[in-house]
Amino acid sequence: QLVESGGGLVQPGGSLRLSCTASEFTLRYYSIGWFRQAPGKEREGVSFISYGDDSTYYPDSVKGRFALARDNANNTVYLQMNSLKPEDTAVYYCAANNRPFFTIDPGTYNYWGQGTQVTVSS
Repeated sequence: QLVESGGGLVQPGGSLRLSCTASEFTLRYYSIGWFRQAPGKEREGVSFISYGDDSTYYPDSVKGRFALARDNANNTVYLQMNSLKPEDTAVYYCAANNRPFFTIDPGTYNYWGQGTQVTVSS
């Protein structure tokens, strides 16, 4: 029910913008989390935005490099990723729940996309 797009291959230091859209519900009324999973590693939350007050949270691993933005007119949430590093390589997933404030626990998200691959390599 969620669809991600925008992944690809980028050189270190480059940028990508991922998109998360939904066809069956309105994202502005959902808190959104972006997670990533690299081979052999656990799923990691990288960006979160609440629907209650649009507050955001970024863990230290991406703070200052990643930024979320809502485009309510297009029912889309964007994840802008700058200054990408090889360790950012992973499959990126967006997830949604209807809690007013974000949670970092992936188990609290009801809806997930299929994922989009991000590869950072020279």
